[in-house]
Amino acid sequence: MSTADASTPHPGSSSAPSGPEHDATATAHTAHTPHASGPTPSPAQVSPVSWIYLAVCAILVSLNLRTLYSSLSAILPEVMAATGLSGAGVTVLTTVPVTLLGVFAPLAPVLARRIGAWQVLFVAMLLLTVGMLIRALPPFGSAPLATLLTGTVISGLAIALSNVVLPSIVKQDFRNHIGLMSGLYTTCVAGSAAFGAALTFPALELSGSWNIALGLWALPALAVAGLLIPVILRHRSRAHLATSTSGRSPMTSAIAWQITVMMVFQSMMSFPIFAWLAPILRERGMDGTAAGLVIALNVLLQMSGSLVAPILAVRIRSQSLLNASMALLTGIGWVLCIIGPLEGVWVWAALLGLGQGSLTALALTMISLRSHSTHMALRVSGMMQGLGYGLGSAGTLLVGQILTATGDVTPVATLFAATSLTCAVFGWLAGRPRLIQE
Repeated sequence: MSTADASTPHPGSSSAPSGPEHDATATAHTAHTPHASGPTPSPAQVSPVSWIYLAVCAILVSLNLRTLYSSLSAILPEVMAATGLSGAGVTVLTTVPVTLLGVFAPLAPVLARRIGAWQVLFVAMLLLTVGMLIRALPPFGSAPLATLLTGTVISGLAIALSNVVLPSIVKQDFRNHIGLMSGLYTTCVAGSAAFGAALTFPALELSGSWNIALGLWALPALAVAGLLIPVILRHRSRAHLATSTSGRSPMTSAIAWQITVMMVFQSMMSFPIFAWLAPILRERGMDGTAAGLVIALNVLLQMSGSLVAPILAVRIRSQSLLNASMALLTGIGWVLCIIGPLEGVWVWAALLGLGQGSLTALALTMISLRSHSTHMALRVSGMMQGLGYGLGSAGTLLVGQILTATGDVTPVATLFAATSLTCAVFGWLAGRPRLIQE
Protein backbone atom coordinates (compact mmCIF):
# COMPACT_ATOMS: atom_id res chain seq x y z
CA MET A 1 0.00 0.00 0.00
CA SER A 2 1.11 3.60 -0.43
CA THR A 3 -0.01 7.12 0.20
CA ALA A 4 -0.53 7.59 -3.51
CA ASP A 5 -4.28 7.96 -3.11
CA ALA A 6 -5.66 11.47 -2.80
CA SER A 7 -8.65 12.57 -0.77
CA THR A 8 -10.77 14.80 -2.94
CA PRO A 9 -12.92 17.86 -2.20
CA HIS A 10 -16.54 17.95 -3.21
CA PRO A 11 -17.44 20.09 -6.22
CA GLY A 12 -18.34 23.52 -5.00
CA SER A 13 -15.74 23.49 -2.25
CA SER A 14 -14.01 26.81 -1.79
CA SER A 15 -10.59 25.25 -2.24
CA ALA A 16 -9.66 24.49 -5.81
CA PRO A 17 -8.19 21.08 -6.53
CA SER A 18 -4.55 20.88 -7.49
CA GLY A 19 -2.78 18.34 -9.67
CA PRO A 20 -4.66 15.06 -10.00
CA GLU A 21 -6.76 15.63 -6.86
CA HIS A 22 -10.22 16.03 -8.37
CA ASP A 23 -13.44 15.00 -6.71
CA ALA A 24 -14.47 11.47 -7.67
CA THR A 25 -17.95 12.52 -8.71
CA ALA A 26 -16.58 15.28 -10.87
CA THR A 27 -14.53 12.70 -12.72
CA ALA A 28 -17.73 11.37 -14.27
CA HIS A 29 -18.46 14.74 -15.85
CA THR A 30 -15.08 16.22 -16.78
CA ALA A 31 -12.42 15.47 -19.33
CA HIS A 32 -9.33 13.45 -18.48
CA THR A 33 -6.04 15.09 -17.76
CA PRO A 34 -3.65 14.37 -20.65
CA HIS A 35 -1.11 11.73 -19.83
CA ALA A 36 1.86 10.11 -21.44
CA SER A 37 -0.13 8.45 -24.17
CA GLY A 38 -1.70 11.68 -25.37
CA PRO A 39 -4.96 13.56 -24.77
CA THR A 40 -8.25 11.79 -25.01
CA PRO A 41 -10.55 13.27 -27.66
CA SER A 42 -13.55 15.09 -26.27
CA PRO A 43 -16.95 13.47 -26.60
CA ALA A 44 -17.88 16.52 -28.65
CA GLN A 45 -15.65 15.19 -31.40
CA VAL A 46 -17.92 12.17 -31.78
CA SER A 47 -21.19 12.65 -33.64
CA PRO A 48 -24.44 11.62 -31.93
CA VAL A 49 -24.92 8.81 -34.44
CA SER A 50 -21.42 7.46 -33.77
CA TRP A 51 -21.93 7.77 -30.02
CA ILE A 52 -25.18 5.79 -30.20
CA TYR A 53 -23.56 3.16 -32.42
CA LEU A 54 -20.71 2.73 -29.92
CA ALA A 55 -23.21 2.46 -27.07
CA VAL A 56 -25.24 -0.18 -28.92
CA CYS A 57 -22.10 -2.21 -29.65
CA ALA A 58 -21.02 -2.11 -25.99
CA ILE A 59 -24.49 -3.20 -24.89
CA LEU A 60 -24.65 -6.03 -27.43
CA VAL A 61 -21.23 -7.28 -26.32
CA SER A 62 -22.58 -7.35 -22.76
CA LEU A 63 -25.53 -9.49 -23.85
CA ASN A 64 -23.06 -12.24 -24.76
CA LEU A 65 -21.06 -12.38 -21.52
CA ARG A 66 -23.04 -14.85 -19.38
CA THR A 67 -24.75 -17.20 -21.84
CA LEU A 68 -21.74 -19.53 -21.51
CA TYR A 69 -22.72 -20.30 -17.93
CA SER A 70 -26.49 -20.34 -17.97
CA SER A 71 -27.00 -22.18 -21.28
CA LEU A 72 -25.20 -25.32 -20.15
CA SER A 73 -26.88 -25.29 -16.74
CA ALA A 74 -30.29 -25.14 -18.41
CA ILE A 75 -29.79 -28.49 -20.18
CA LEU A 76 -27.13 -30.10 -17.97
CA PRO A 77 -29.14 -33.29 -17.23
CA GLU A 78 -29.66 -33.86 -20.96
CA VAL A 79 -25.98 -33.26 -21.73
CA MET A 80 -24.94 -35.66 -18.98
CA ALA A 81 -27.33 -38.32 -20.22
CA ALA A 82 -26.21 -37.95 -23.84
CA THR A 83 -22.46 -37.83 -23.20
CA GLY A 84 -21.97 -39.84 -20.02
CA LEU A 85 -20.40 -36.83 -18.35
CA SER A 86 -19.46 -37.65 -14.75
CA GLY A 87 -20.22 -35.68 -11.62
CA ALA A 88 -16.56 -34.68 -11.44
CA GLY A 89 -16.80 -33.40 -14.98
CA VAL A 90 -19.82 -31.31 -14.04
CA THR A 91 -17.88 -29.79 -11.14
CA VAL A 92 -15.07 -28.86 -13.52
CA LEU A 93 -17.45 -27.28 -16.04
CA THR A 94 -19.26 -25.22 -13.39
CA THR A 95 -16.18 -24.06 -11.49
CA VAL A 96 -13.56 -23.57 -14.19
CA PRO A 97 -15.43 -20.90 -16.21
CA VAL A 98 -15.56 -18.50 -13.26
CA THR A 99 -11.93 -19.18 -12.37
CA LEU A 100 -10.94 -18.44 -15.96
CA LEU A 101 -12.34 -14.93 -15.63
CA GLY A 102 -9.58 -14.27 -13.12
CA VAL A 103 -6.86 -16.24 -14.88
CA PHE A 104 -7.25 -14.46 -18.21
CA ALA A 105 -8.15 -10.97 -16.95
CA PRO A 106 -4.51 -9.74 -16.75
CA LEU A 107 -4.12 -10.35 -20.50
CA ALA A 108 -6.66 -7.65 -21.37
CA PRO A 109 -4.55 -4.58 -20.46
CA VAL A 110 -1.58 -6.08 -22.33
CA LEU A 111 -3.62 -6.62 -25.48
CA ALA A 112 -5.30 -3.23 -25.18
CA ARG A 113 -1.90 -1.53 -25.05
CA ARG A 114 -0.90 -3.30 -28.26
CA ILE A 115 -4.05 -3.13 -30.38
CA GLY A 116 -6.63 -0.95 -28.57
CA ALA A 117 -9.69 -1.52 -26.38
CA TRP A 118 -12.34 -1.84 -29.11
CA GLN A 119 -10.03 -4.12 -31.06
CA VAL A 120 -9.80 -6.38 -28.01
CA LEU A 121 -13.60 -6.58 -27.92
CA PHE A 122 -13.65 -7.58 -31.60
CA VAL A 123 -11.10 -10.35 -31.01
CA ALA A 124 -13.05 -11.45 -27.93
CA MET A 125 -16.29 -11.84 -29.88
CA LEU A 126 -14.52 -13.92 -32.52
CA LEU A 127 -13.01 -16.12 -29.80
CA LEU A 128 -16.40 -16.47 -28.14
CA THR A 129 -17.90 -17.59 -31.46
CA VAL A 130 -15.21 -20.24 -31.89
CA GLY A 131 -15.44 -21.36 -28.27
CA MET A 132 -19.22 -21.74 -28.34
CA LEU A 133 -19.01 -23.79 -31.54
CA ILE A 134 -16.30 -26.10 -30.17
CA ARG A 135 -18.26 -26.60 -26.94
CA ALA A 136 -21.23 -27.76 -29.02
CA LEU A 137 -19.28 -30.39 -30.97
CA PRO A 138 -20.09 -34.07 -30.35
CA PRO A 139 -17.68 -35.66 -27.86
CA PHE A 140 -14.61 -37.44 -29.18
CA GLY A 141 -14.73 -41.13 -28.31
CA SER A 142 -14.93 -41.78 -24.58
CA ALA A 143 -13.83 -38.27 -23.55
CA PRO A 144 -17.01 -36.20 -23.33
CA LEU A 145 -15.23 -33.52 -21.32
CA ALA A 146 -12.65 -32.76 -24.04
CA THR A 147 -14.73 -30.63 -26.40
CA LEU A 148 -16.89 -29.16 -23.66
CA LEU A 149 -13.85 -28.04 -21.68
CA THR A 150 -11.89 -26.80 -24.70
CA GLY A 151 -14.79 -24.67 -25.88
CA THR A 152 -15.36 -23.43 -22.33
CA VAL A 153 -11.72 -22.36 -21.93
CA ILE A 154 -11.71 -20.42 -25.23
CA SER A 155 -15.05 -18.80 -24.37
CA GLY A 156 -13.79 -18.00 -20.87
CA LEU A 157 -10.81 -16.18 -22.38
CA ALA A 158 -13.15 -14.12 -24.55
CA ILE A 159 -15.41 -13.19 -21.64
CA ALA A 160 -12.48 -12.29 -19.38
CA LEU A 161 -11.07 -9.91 -22.02
CA SER A 162 -14.46 -8.25 -22.50
CA ASN A 163 -15.08 -7.93 -18.76
CA VAL A 164 -11.86 -6.00 -18.24
CA VAL A 165 -12.03 -3.78 -21.32
CA LEU A 166 -15.65 -2.61 -21.02
CA PRO A 167 -15.17 -0.40 -17.92
CA SER A 168 -12.23 1.37 -19.58
CA ILE A 169 -14.33 1.93 -22.72
CA VAL A 170 -17.07 3.45 -20.58
CA LYS A 171 -14.46 5.73 -18.99
CA GLN A 172 -13.00 6.73 -22.37
CA ASP A 173 -15.95 7.00 -24.73
CA PHE A 174 -18.88 7.64 -22.36
CA ARG A 175 -17.25 9.57 -19.54
CA ASN A 176 -20.07 12.14 -19.44
CA HIS A 177 -22.54 9.28 -19.00
CA ILE A 178 -20.64 6.85 -16.77
CA GLY A 179 -23.62 6.05 -14.56
CA LEU A 180 -26.00 5.42 -17.46
CA MET A 181 -23.58 3.29 -19.49
CA SER A 182 -22.33 1.35 -16.46
CA GLY A 183 -25.94 0.62 -15.55
CA LEU A 184 -26.90 -0.41 -19.07
CA TYR A 185 -24.00 -2.74 -19.70
CA THR A 186 -24.11 -4.43 -16.28
CA THR A 187 -27.88 -4.86 -16.68
CA CYS A 188 -27.31 -6.53 -20.03
CA VAL A 189 -24.68 -8.82 -18.51
CA ALA A 190 -27.31 -10.02 -16.03
CA GLY A 191 -29.83 -10.21 -18.86
CA SER A 192 -27.55 -12.46 -20.87
CA ALA A 193 -27.65 -15.03 -18.07
CA ALA A 194 -31.44 -14.88 -18.16
CA PHE A 195 -31.52 -15.37 -21.94
CA GLY A 196 -29.26 -18.41 -21.71
CA ALA A 197 -31.38 -19.95 -18.96
CA ALA A 198 -34.71 -19.22 -20.63
CA LEU A 199 -34.01 -20.03 -24.29
CA THR A 200 -31.62 -22.98 -24.31
CA PHE A 201 -34.10 -25.63 -23.19
CA PRO A 202 -36.75 -24.56 -25.74
CA ALA A 203 -34.01 -24.71 -28.39
CA LEU A 204 -33.24 -28.24 -27.27
CA GLU A 205 -36.90 -29.23 -27.50
CA LEU A 206 -37.26 -27.71 -30.98
CA SER A 207 -34.05 -29.16 -32.40
CA GLY A 208 -33.86 -32.41 -30.46
CA SER A 209 -30.10 -31.86 -30.14
CA TRP A 210 -28.11 -30.47 -27.22
CA ASN A 211 -25.32 -29.67 -29.68
CA ILE A 212 -27.55 -27.33 -31.65
CA ALA A 213 -29.04 -25.82 -28.49
CA LEU A 214 -25.56 -24.87 -27.22
CA GLY A 215 -24.11 -24.03 -30.63
CA LEU A 216 -26.81 -21.45 -31.37
CA TRP A 217 -25.20 -19.13 -28.82
CA ALA A 218 -22.27 -18.66 -31.20
CA LEU A 219 -24.53 -16.70 -33.58
CA PRO A 220 -25.08 -13.60 -31.40
CA ALA A 221 -21.34 -13.36 -30.75
CA LEU A 222 -20.59 -13.58 -34.45
CA ALA A 223 -23.20 -10.93 -35.23
CA VAL A 224 -21.67 -8.51 -32.70
CA ALA A 225 -18.21 -9.14 -34.14
CA GLY A 226 -19.59 -8.04 -37.50
CA LEU A 227 -21.04 -4.87 -35.99
CA LEU A 228 -17.67 -4.06 -34.42
CA ILE A 229 -15.82 -4.01 -37.76
CA PRO A 230 -16.72 -0.36 -38.55
CA VAL A 231 -15.80 0.58 -34.97
CA ILE A 232 -12.30 -0.90 -35.07
CA LEU A 233 -11.65 0.64 -38.48
CA ARG A 234 -12.77 4.07 -37.29
CA HIS A 235 -10.90 3.79 -33.99
CA ARG A 236 -7.69 2.53 -35.59
CA SER A 237 -5.88 5.82 -34.98
CA ARG A 238 -6.95 5.76 -31.31
CA ALA A 239 -5.85 2.18 -30.68
CA HIS A 240 -3.16 3.05 -28.15
CA LEU A 241 -4.76 6.21 -26.86
CA ALA A 242 -5.76 5.23 -23.35
CA THR A 243 -3.36 2.41 -22.59
CA SER A 244 -0.15 4.02 -21.37
CA THR A 245 1.97 2.04 -18.93
CA SER A 246 3.42 5.19 -17.37
CA GLY A 247 2.67 6.23 -13.81
CA ARG A 248 2.11 4.25 -10.64
CA SER A 249 0.88 0.69 -10.62
CA PRO A 250 -2.56 0.19 -9.04
CA MET A 251 -0.92 -2.58 -7.02
CA THR A 252 0.61 0.17 -4.85
CA SER A 253 -2.76 1.82 -4.18
CA ALA A 254 -4.84 1.18 -1.07
CA ILE A 255 -7.96 2.29 -2.97
CA ALA A 256 -7.33 -0.19 -5.79
CA TRP A 257 -6.96 -2.99 -3.24
CA GLN A 258 -10.17 -1.96 -1.48
CA ILE A 259 -12.05 -2.13 -4.80
CA THR A 260 -10.44 -5.49 -5.55
CA VAL A 261 -11.37 -7.06 -2.20
CA MET A 262 -14.91 -5.71 -2.60
CA MET A 263 -15.01 -7.48 -5.97
CA VAL A 264 -13.71 -10.75 -4.48
CA PHE A 265 -16.47 -10.98 -1.91
CA GLN A 266 -19.26 -9.81 -4.20
CA SER A 267 -18.18 -12.53 -6.68
CA MET A 268 -18.32 -15.11 -3.89
CA MET A 269 -22.01 -14.22 -3.46
CA SER A 270 -22.85 -13.68 -7.12
CA PHE A 271 -21.96 -16.83 -9.05
CA PRO A 272 -23.41 -19.34 -6.53
CA ILE A 273 -26.84 -17.91 -7.34
CA PHE A 274 -26.85 -19.64 -10.71
CA ALA A 275 -25.09 -22.79 -9.55
CA TRP A 276 -26.68 -23.45 -6.15
CA LEU A 277 -29.78 -21.38 -5.35
CA ALA A 278 -32.19 -23.61 -7.28
CA PRO A 279 -30.72 -26.88 -5.89
CA ILE A 280 -30.90 -25.45 -2.34
CA LEU A 281 -34.53 -24.44 -2.80
CA ARG A 282 -35.37 -27.87 -4.21
CA GLU A 283 -33.61 -29.48 -1.26
CA ARG A 284 -35.90 -27.44 0.99
CA GLY A 285 -38.97 -28.89 -0.75
CA MET A 286 -39.70 -26.56 -3.67
CA ASP A 287 -40.46 -28.20 -7.02
CA GLY A 288 -38.24 -27.63 -10.03
CA THR A 289 -40.63 -25.36 -11.91
CA ALA A 290 -41.17 -23.06 -8.95
CA ALA A 291 -37.44 -22.95 -8.23
CA GLY A 292 -36.81 -21.92 -11.84
CA LEU A 293 -39.35 -19.11 -11.53
CA VAL A 294 -37.67 -17.92 -8.34
CA ILE A 295 -34.37 -17.71 -10.23
CA ALA A 296 -36.11 -15.78 -13.02
CA LEU A 297 -37.47 -13.28 -10.48
CA ASN A 298 -34.03 -12.98 -8.92
CA VAL A 299 -32.43 -12.20 -12.29
CA LEU A 300 -35.12 -9.64 -13.08
CA LEU A 301 -34.35 -7.80 -9.83
CA GLN A 302 -30.63 -8.13 -10.52
CA MET A 303 -31.17 -6.32 -13.80
CA SER A 304 -33.16 -3.58 -12.08
CA GLY A 305 -30.46 -3.08 -9.46
CA SER A 306 -27.71 -3.10 -12.08
CA LEU A 307 -29.44 -0.34 -14.02
CA VAL A 308 -30.30 2.00 -11.15
CA ALA A 309 -27.33 1.68 -8.77
CA PRO A 310 -24.60 3.14 -11.04
CA ILE A 311 -26.82 6.08 -12.02
CA LEU A 312 -27.34 6.84 -8.34
CA ALA A 313 -23.66 6.27 -7.53
CA VAL A 314 -22.35 8.98 -9.87
CA ARG A 315 -24.76 11.54 -8.43
CA ILE A 316 -23.49 11.30 -4.85
CA ARG A 317 -20.11 12.31 -3.47
CA SER A 318 -19.47 9.17 -1.43
CA GLN A 319 -20.72 5.72 -2.39
CA SER A 320 -19.73 4.14 0.95
CA LEU A 321 -23.23 3.83 2.40
CA LEU A 322 -24.65 2.62 -0.90
CA ASN A 323 -21.94 -0.04 -1.33
CA ALA A 324 -22.23 -1.30 2.24
CA SER A 325 -26.05 -1.35 2.17
CA MET A 326 -26.19 -3.42 -1.00
CA ALA A 327 -23.58 -5.86 0.35
CA LEU A 328 -25.63 -6.38 3.51
CA LEU A 329 -28.89 -6.67 1.54
CA THR A 330 -27.29 -9.39 -0.58
CA GLY A 331 -26.22 -11.30 2.51
CA ILE A 332 -29.66 -10.95 4.11
CA GLY A 333 -31.28 -12.21 0.91
CA TRP A 334 -29.00 -15.25 0.81
CA VAL A 335 -29.55 -16.14 4.46
CA LEU A 336 -33.33 -15.83 4.18
CA CYS A 337 -33.43 -17.91 0.98
CA ILE A 338 -31.45 -20.64 2.72
CA ILE A 339 -32.99 -20.77 6.21
CA GLY A 340 -35.89 -18.28 6.17
CA PRO A 341 -39.55 -19.34 5.94
CA LEU A 342 -40.08 -20.94 2.54
CA GLU A 343 -43.42 -19.15 2.18
CA GLY A 344 -41.54 -15.86 1.81
CA VAL A 345 -38.97 -17.13 -0.66
CA TRP A 346 -40.24 -14.86 -3.45
CA VAL A 347 -39.53 -11.82 -1.28
CA TRP A 348 -36.16 -13.22 -0.16
CA ALA A 349 -35.12 -13.92 -3.76
CA ALA A 350 -36.19 -10.41 -4.77
CA LEU A 351 -34.07 -8.89 -1.98
CA LEU A 352 -31.13 -11.06 -3.03
CA GLY A 353 -31.51 -10.06 -6.66
CA LEU A 354 -31.80 -6.34 -5.96
CA GLY A 355 -28.81 -6.41 -3.63
CA GLN A 356 -26.60 -8.58 -5.81
CA GLY A 357 -27.37 -6.77 -9.07
CA SER A 358 -26.67 -3.41 -7.44
CA LEU A 359 -23.52 -4.67 -5.74
CA THR A 360 -22.01 -6.10 -8.92
CA ALA A 361 -22.73 -2.91 -10.85
CA LEU A 362 -21.36 -0.73 -8.06
CA ALA A 363 -18.13 -2.72 -7.87
CA LEU A 364 -17.59 -2.21 -11.60
CA THR A 365 -18.58 1.46 -11.41
CA MET A 366 -15.92 2.04 -8.74
CA ILE A 367 -13.32 1.43 -11.46
CA SER A 368 -14.36 4.60 -13.30
CA LEU A 369 -15.15 6.71 -10.24
CA ARG A 370 -11.86 5.98 -8.48
CA SER A 371 -9.64 6.28 -11.60
CA HIS A 372 -8.42 9.62 -12.91
CA SER A 373 -7.68 8.47 -16.47
CA THR A 374 -8.75 5.79 -18.90
CA HIS A 375 -5.43 3.97 -18.84
CA MET A 376 -5.60 3.70 -15.03
CA ALA A 377 -9.20 2.46 -15.27
CA LEU A 378 -7.99 -0.29 -17.59
CA ARG A 379 -5.17 -1.30 -15.25
CA VAL A 380 -7.42 -1.25 -12.18
CA SER A 381 -10.02 -3.27 -14.09
CA GLY A 382 -7.43 -5.93 -14.92
CA MET A 383 -6.24 -6.12 -11.33
CA MET A 384 -9.70 -6.04 -9.78
CA GLN A 385 -11.30 -8.57 -12.10
CA GLY A 386 -8.27 -10.85 -12.26
CA LEU A 387 -8.14 -11.25 -8.50
CA GLY A 388 -11.84 -10.64 -7.96
CA TYR A 389 -13.10 -13.41 -10.21
CA GLY A 390 -10.11 -15.68 -9.61
CA LEU A 391 -10.51 -15.68 -5.84
CA GLY A 392 -14.27 -15.08 -5.93
CA SER A 393 -14.80 -18.33 -7.81
CA ALA A 394 -14.07 -20.04 -4.49
CA GLY A 395 -17.63 -19.17 -3.44
CA THR A 396 -19.21 -21.67 -5.82
CA LEU A 397 -16.68 -24.35 -4.86
CA LEU A 398 -17.06 -23.75 -1.12
CA VAL A 399 -20.84 -24.05 -1.25
CA GLY A 400 -20.55 -27.38 -3.03
CA GLN A 401 -17.93 -28.67 -0.60
CA ILE A 402 -19.96 -27.59 2.44
CA LEU A 403 -23.13 -29.24 1.16
CA THR A 404 -21.25 -32.43 0.31
CA ALA A 405 -19.45 -32.59 3.65
CA THR A 406 -22.34 -31.66 5.95
CA GLY A 407 -25.54 -32.28 4.00
CA ASP A 408 -26.84 -29.19 5.79
CA VAL A 409 -27.63 -25.75 4.33
CA THR A 410 -27.17 -23.82 7.59
CA PRO A 411 -23.35 -23.56 7.28
CA VAL A 412 -23.87 -22.11 3.79
CA ALA A 413 -26.03 -19.37 5.30
CA THR A 414 -23.25 -18.64 7.78
CA LEU A 415 -20.74 -18.44 4.94
CA PHE A 416 -22.80 -15.86 3.06
CA ALA A 417 -23.46 -13.83 6.21
CA ALA A 418 -19.72 -13.54 6.88
CA THR A 419 -19.01 -12.83 3.22
CA SER A 420 -21.54 -10.00 3.05
CA LEU A 421 -20.19 -8.37 6.21
CA THR A 422 -16.65 -8.41 4.83
CA CYS A 423 -17.85 -7.08 1.49
CA ALA A 424 -19.69 -4.26 3.27
CA VAL A 425 -16.51 -3.18 5.08
CA PHE A 426 -14.45 -2.99 1.91
CA GLY A 427 -17.35 -1.51 -0.04
CA TRP A 428 -17.48 1.30 2.52
CA LEU A 429 -13.74 1.92 2.12
CA ALA A 430 -13.88 1.77 -1.69
CA GLY A 431 -16.80 4.20 -1.76
CA ARG A 432 -14.96 7.09 -0.12
CA PRO A 433 -14.50 10.03 -2.56
CA ARG A 434 -10.84 9.55 -3.40
CA LEU A 435 -8.89 8.91 -6.57
CA ILE A 436 -6.03 6.55 -7.30
CA GLN A 437 -3.07 8.84 -7.88
CA GLU A 438 -0.99 8.15 -10.97
